[in-house]
Amino acid sequence: MTEDNNESEPRAVFKESSKIFRRNRALGYVSNHVPAVTRYVQRRRDTLVITCIGRSFQVYTASHFRLLHVSGLHPDDITALATDRLHTYTASNKCIYAWRAGKHIRHVYRGHNRDVHLLLPFGSNLIAVDHENVLKVWNIFTEDVYLEVPFKVEEFQVTAVAHPPTYINKIVLGSRQGQIKILNIKKNSIVCTFNHHESRVTCIEPAPALDVVAVGHGDGAIIVLNLKFDEVLMAFKQDWGVVTSLAFRTDGPPILVSACRNGYMAFWNLEERKLAGQLQAHEKEITTAICFPSEPVVFTTSPDNSMKLFVFDMPDGGARQLRIREGHTKPPLCIRYHGSSGVSILSSGEDSTLRVFSTLSESLNKSMGRASYNPKATKYKNRFQFDKFSMPPILEFTSDTAREKEWDNIAAIHAGIIQTTTWTFDKSRMGEHRLVPKQFQNKNRVNFQSETTCIVLTHCGNFVIIGYSSGDIERFNIQSGLHRASYGAPAHEKAVRGLASDNLNQCVISGCSEGLLKFWPFKGKVDKPLAILRLADGISIMRQHRESSMLAIGLDTFKVYVIDMHTRVIVRKFVGHTAKLNDLTFSPDSRWLITAAMDSTIKVWDIPSSYMIDHFRVERPCVSLSMSPNGDFLATAHVNLLGIYLWANKTLFNQISLRSIDPHEPAPYVGLPTNVCDAMDLEDGMKELEIDGDDEELGETIDAQYETPKQLAPELITLSGLAASRWQNLLDLELIKQRNKPKAPPKAPKQAPFFLPTVSGLEMRFDVTNSASDKDSSRILQASTLNNLTTFGQLLEETATSSDFNPAVTHITQLGPSMVDFEIKSLHPEAGGTLLAMVQFLKLIEFMFSTNLNFELAQSYLSVFLRSHGLTLTESPDLVRALRTVSRVQEQAWDRVESKLTYGTGVVAALRNFAN
Repeated sequence: MTEDNNESEPRAVFKESSKIFRRNRALGYVSNHVPAVTRYVQRRRDTLVITCIGRSFQVYTASHFRLLHVSGLHPDDITALATDRLHTYTASNKCIYAWRAGKHIRHVYRGHNRDVHLLLPFGSNLIAVDHENVLKVWNIFTEDVYLEVPFKVEEFQVTAVAHPPTYINKIVLGSRQGQIKILNIKKNSIVCTFNHHESRVTCIEPAPALDVVAVGHGDGAIIVLNLKFDEVLMAFKQDWGVVTSLAFRTDGPPILVSACRNGYMAFWNLEERKLAGQLQAHEKEITTAICFPSEPVVFTTSPDNSMKLFVFDMPDGGARQLRIREGHTKPPLCIRYHGSSGVSILSSGEDSTLRVFSTLSESLNKSMGRASYNPKATKYKNRFQFDKFSMPPILEFTSDTAREKEWDNIAAIHAGIIQTTTWTFDKSRMGEHRLVPKQFQNKNRVNFQSETTCIVLTHCGNFVIIGYSSGDIERFNIQSGLHRASYGAPAHEKAVRGLASDNLNQCVISGCSEGLLKFWPFKGKVDKPLAILRLADGISIMRQHRESSMLAIGLDTFKVYVIDMHTRVIVRKFVGHTAKLNDLTFSPDSRWLITAAMDSTIKVWDIPSSYMIDHFRVERPCVSLSMSPNGDFLATAHVNLLGIYLWANKTLFNQISLRSIDPHEPAPYVGLPTNVCDAMDLEDGMKELEIDGDDEELGETIDAQYETPKQLAPELITLSGLAASRWQNLLDLELIKQRNKPKAPPKAPKQAPFFLPTVSGLEMRFDVTNSASDKDSSRILQASTLNNLTTFGQLLEETATSSDFNPAVTHITQLGPSMVDFEIKSLHPEAGGTLLAMVQFLKLIEFMFSTNLNFELAQSYLSVFLRSHGLTLTESPDLVRALRTVSRVQEQAWDRVESKLTYGTGVVAALRNFAN
């Protein structure tokens, strides 16, 4: 991603969404010209890689290049990156931000008058150099300027900064004039100055050896310098020009890695003082080259929108590519959803590659390779070197899933050539066929100006139909690559601009720049069309919706026609665009037609009503768009932007009221999606609560005791958390007791012999001295009240005066199903209860509904109460009034639950579609 096309969002004020589509996220961004940084996290036992992508940065794991998270948006593009044990530092728009865990802003440093281009964390300080050539030393935690050192541009313009290990309070500065200075930031004094080379210092890298640094210069010179003795230990010269980055291997071999602007890396043997090897890693300049500590790997990034990891395990000590994450190196030209699941997007770009982007995870992205006239000839060559077999960019492609596992299922046309290439999605590579009609083969070719203009693959996946600028239309078998039919002789007098075929392979429709729309039989006699429809203007683009047999046609006058393929009549006309139409697409249900033009607008037309229902303007014109088969996302590609942008369809998740809009009124400006879903703006991030504790690291958590609150929020419905058997069995308790009843009646236990002690003597008397006294042996029950309330009933009657239902709720929730059933039935006056207890029980249920706690228990208790005392409730006015109140509160609670359940069901269904 270059400086010109790495912006993912405009600076002007824009809306978050249009009436139908809301910004979701951008795909395909990996890195840009800002050097990446790395840090090792002890708890993860892995190195984290942080790359810049414009206004935000991404954090990956080095082990699998898995994306962990994306930062919030900065007010402007990031100009410098740095990291230490605690924070990630970014410079943007004259400010420096310290991020914790890549998500939370902990500190903001304001005070620079120009943009900062160099950052270096140094203990508790942060060194920053701006384009005004002012060096400031910030205190990281207090956000104060500890030291400010201005340098004169004509004498010493700072271009590089480094901190050699063991150098306390000292940093090394490199300049455009070639001088190197050591600055003591505590004493604010220059320790010494080195003048060993006059070319611009581009980078300074400390060596594993003490007092030694490697210095890279703008003319390709590399100097290994001993700072203590001011001695040049060795010097190298790379012929490729500017040294953009330097790195030392620390895993054993004495290798210095240097990078340059043409994408090459050089490996210098420091013991033998010679070049040990070279490797071209990227298409553009290498901005980052970092050797991981004690590992035989080197990590690189480049503005070609890629990052790579190379491992030194070759027999000659060289490196090979171990891991890669990349996107398009040049802007995409055509994007299409592939398959019915809506998770894969095929994309072709100006870099002549065909790629697959996943909407689920970046780890599922893959490249099908670069189009080549002779893939076998370039298979074992460096793919970044000039390839005479490289093909022009892919302008358009067509795909189908019918025969995906059996043979090639993608056909693509290229800019300015006659050949059509085939690709296989299943094997993720280019196919073997090059489809060229007989009249355009070299030995028969007369017209050397002809080129392919349009293409369509039949629904069965067996045939591909190709249109040419000469007016010819040819049909090939995509499995064998053999020519099968030629339509007309030729089919049109002007260039063919669009092709379509129906689901049953009965009809082929073609349109030309002359404005003629012809309907051809698919097979049989294909020399004459079945019907011809003459349009008012020339055709520039055609798209079809096979399931509904509708055909959308864009004209040279920027009008859009919708034609029924069966009746062959124009059913709708849409007028509103003011520039060339770039692409058209139907919604999955064929209700909407979405159009994009060079006037930077995207319009949504409602086909049944023939009205425009939505339109919006974007920063740069959309060159290609595609609607997901599920209708949940719209994918767009834009001029000079490397990413693919996703827009969420709001009508699937909210009730959107749509109305007709005048197509000629100005479209509202909507910013492009960012690199993270619902990305947080910088102002929002600064409002977040800061986390105390200096020992927290990225990817780590502070060991703290966390207690789950009883209720997350008062407006949320909260369940009790009890086992389901505690409340579900209440509804079927009688059935459970009936099933658990023993088959045979219980047997009475055998009577044991009864003996009473006797008193010795002549008369027969029983010993009753140990028996209870007369007072204690009374069997008369001394009832304190006239009712026989249980403990629960007594707690309910007490609530009539105290209005505190918590003791009663606590008591009943601790009982088992049988006891709950008994307690509720005992509330009836005939069972020993009172009318007051029954009224207070209904108020207890009302209390449980109003607090949103124990929601399922309240429903079960109310069900048992109504089932047990249904007839009695209608006889008492007090109970009827209490029931009406409970009914109203219960209905309000259920409305909240139902809305949440409906929303959750919709989200789960959408995610299930993604998984499938």
